[in-house]
Amino acid sequence: MKSTTILSACCTVMMLAGNMGAEKAFAQQPTKVHGYAKENMNTAVKPGDNFVEYATGAWLKNHPLRDDQVTNGAFMDLYEQNQKQIQELILQFSTTPQQKGSLGQKIGTLYNQMMDSVRRNKEGFQPIVKNLERIRAIKDRKEYQRVTAELDRRGESTMMYGIGVSADQRQADRNIVGIGQGGLGLGTRDYYLNDDAQTQAVRKAYMDYNTKLFTLVGYDEATAKQKADAVYAIEKRIAEKSYSRVQLRDINANYHKMSFDELCEQFPGIDWTTVFWVSGFPAFDSVDMGQPEPLHEVEKVLAETSIDDLKSYAELRIISGSASYMSDDFRKAAFAFSSVLSGQQQDDPLWKRATNLVNGVMGNAIGKMYCEKYFPESSKKRVLELVRNLQVALGQRINEATWMSAETKAQAQDKLSNFIVKIGYPDKWKDYSKLDISDSLSLCENLANISEFFTIDELQRKVNKPVDKTEWLMTPQTINAYYNPTTNEICFPAGILQAPFFDPTADDAINYGAIGVVIGHEMSHGFDDQGCQFDKTGNQRNWWTAADKANFDKRTAVLVDHFSTIEVVNGKKVNGKMTLGENIGDNGGLNIALRAYHNAQKEGHVISSDQKDFTADQLFFLGYARIWASNNREQYMDMLLTQDVHSPNMARVNGALPHIDAWYQAFGVKKGNRLFLPKKKRAQVW
Repeated sequence: MKSTTILSACCTVMMLAGNMGAEKAFAQQPTKVHGYAKENMNTAVKPGDNFVEYATGAWLKNHPLRDDQVTNGAFMDLYEQNQKQIQELILQFSTTPQQKGSLGQKIGTLYNQMMDSVRRNKEGFQPIVKNLERIRAIKDRKEYQRVTAELDRRGESTMMYGIGVSADQRQADRNIVGIGQGGLGLGTRDYYLNDDAQTQAVRKAYMDYNTKLFTLVGYDEATAKQKADAVYAIEKRIAEKSYSRVQLRDINANYHKMSFDELCEQFPGIDWTTVFWVSGFPAFDSVDMGQPEPLHEVEKVLAETSIDDLKSYAELRIISGSASYMSDDFRKAAFAFSSVLSGQQQDDPLWKRATNLVNGVMGNAIGKMYCEKYFPESSKKRVLELVRNLQVALGQRINEATWMSAETKAQAQDKLSNFIVKIGYPDKWKDYSKLDISDSLSLCENLANISEFFTIDELQRKVNKPVDKTEWLMTPQTINAYYNPTTNEICFPAGILQAPFFDPTADDAINYGAIGVVIGHEMSHGFDDQGCQFDKTGNQRNWWTAADKANFDKRTAVLVDHFSTIEVVNGKKVNGKMTLGENIGDNGGLNIALRAYHNAQKEGHVISSDQKDFTADQLFFLGYARIWASNNREQYMDMLLTQDVHSPNMARVNGALPHIDAWYQAFGVKKGNRLFLPKKKRAQVW
């Protein structure tokens, strides 16, 4: 499995569920505990007809999208708060002189270069001229492969596939070199193959954008269009053979381990020895070829396409990759395209783009400062206790499952008890001492040096090396969470451990419905349709009896069928197969978090508000709905349906809750309500 499973979103401990009781999640009574904000609600709507509107309708009405937003809500509120906090951390270095080579100098220089539009406008596209000239000077196909590999080592993405290194899913304690499909400027195959109105609009905007980029580096309009057409023809060929988002979720279909010699024999159209050598890889024995079919098509493209058209492809990757870091006319062209794709009406202000750039490049350094200033140790402790409570609850639900044999239950409990839990921030921080960022270079040149630094650093740490299970795959300030199957770990960065996800002053029922469900969601990923194929050590191994796995598949198919009926925008519906893993996560997260809350209630370990309007279970579900409340542009929703393995926010509430029996009881939902599902059609998994 090549990627982690994330929410949408260091203290490392081994958790032993078998001998843990339901501990008190919130040990210290805050001065004042608040309940659910009724002013967010639209009580004119019945909860069983539209729970999103009932729980958050007034909030949605009172928070229309700004022109620079494509979505809003809890995630975006925290994201924008983080941007301001991170900018404050950066400004202490960017506004005062810093010692050359210091971390502060690197952070400040990068931020100031992005903010200096006068300098970037003066430079125009000169920062990429040398790379464009290297492409134009290529004489033959062999040289083309070597030059593009050299450029990609420095972050240019001119090759038509991806290479990297990650855990071997069938020998999870060791890393393996991986090769995967890529090469698509539009990211996913559907934009090349579908013909609905929005997809056609995106394709046209993409072609106009590419043509504009070629004109901005000096080509006349006719030549620019010809080159853009040639690039699109290459990309469409690759797209036609690329795996769909559903196919990419098939664990076995995306794993093809072979020796390096076998790679060269089976894919002779790519000069692998040269590609890996100039990319900085040391010699290695084995490789995982993720998606063979699109790679075979790349071989054909490299052999059959004219050398001039191949050069056009590489040129465009260089130009588009730097468009947001050169003069304003390039950024304007990039935003014109992205506005069609996402519906955003106004570009982000420059300070936000500069902050995001520094945070993306120096995320670990920023994260250390962020945690020191904004993440109290008390929050870490309280969330760890909450994780323990949810782990107990999941263990109880596994034991109570009537559809699983004792043999499979024992395996599931063993996996659960071996979860690695990471909360807040890592134990060790990244060393940036060898990274050079200089004001004498252009922003683009610095970014290329940064890309090479990270490329070589990762290869040196991972190729032919064991997996480092202490490594974090998100920065601490990230507002998200993840489960990684090859390390069997759940991770909750400091960024998401804030209100409204985790509010130390809120009624425990609300916190369990918010951060509790987030935690349960990630735990459930360990047992979703992908995670269930991995054991406690992170290896892909079947630990199910045949009968139990058949029962599991039957039960999860209920979610596929249900979510596939939910219409989102312009007649388009959720892809139930593509979103299955995340829908299992939400289903499990809700059940597990509610059980954990009930356990705490029984032991008297809950802190409650004096709000009399709602029962505790009602507060739980209201807290859950609040974190997913959001307004969204139609284009953005269309983009999510095309690209995202998560169901849209409204479906994560109105689609998920009808499968939870306790929700019906809490709000008196009955037959005749629009969201009502007969009990036999409700998914009962974890």
